[in-house]
Amino acid sequence: MDFELSRQLVNRLDYVESTGSTNTDLIAAGSQRPDLSVLVAGFQTAGRGRSGREWLAPDGSSLFVSVLLRPQTKLHPDAYGWLPLMAGLAMARAVSRFIPVDLVSVKWPNDILVSEQKISGVLSELLPDLSGVVIGAGLNIRQGRGELPIETATSMAIEGATDLSHDEILAAYLGELRSLYSAFVAAAGDAVKSGLHAAVTDRCGSIGRRVRVIMPAEAELYGKAVAIDATGRIVIEAEPDASRTSVSAGDIIHLRHN
Repeated sequence: MDFELSRQLVNRLDYVESTGSTNTDLIAAGSQRPDLSVLVAGFQTAGRGRSGREWLAPDGSSLFVSVLLRPQTKLHPDAYGWLPLMAGLAMARAVSRFIPVDLVSVKWPNDILVSEQKISGVLSELLPDLSGVVIGAGLNIRQGRGELPIETATSMAIEGATDLSHDEILAAYLGELRSLYSAFVAAAGDAVKSGLHAAVTDRCGSIGRRVRVIMPAEAELYGKAVAIDATGRIVIEAEPDASRTSVSAGDIIHLRHN
């Protein structure tokens, strides 16, 4: 694949027909790649989702992409926590170019949903020297219902967005990501000043929902998601006493509306 549109938006873009994991490969090459370097694969044999889950899809049916973000401006370490949320927002905005915008939302921190069905997931990993982050994303493009691993998943094709090239979709994602990232770095990693905090909050479909949070060590929390705080954590108004807890890591499950 040529990716002519996408190449114009980043500092470097490489494509491989098949690999184990684009994240693993880009992390290994990270010290030799410039900021906004991209690796795209036609197929992954060892793709990973959040919490180490396996991520596989039929050859050619999905977009597998990893982006290296290594800010040249020194940022506070806390700022790196916003980069995965930024990527989720960028992917949601890209998908909404081809699917009605009111159907596309982000389940905190960065699962992209179309009418509450997952179409994309994001996984971020720090470089070993802590100089940057590699953000991997997988987007379901051409799968039919029988090719998806779970009933609560969907694809661009199922949602009516057909006849799209991988380059068109990738360019939409990279364009959104570059715009958000540039503003964030220009604001020295200040999510409020850059507008990222407001944009992420506005697109987050978890806010206002009753949720179940599965945290590390299998601890669970039930309550209403009410906000995203200044560091990107989701704030839960816990049951039964309405005390507020900020969650930095965990799986969010949207429960039925009351």
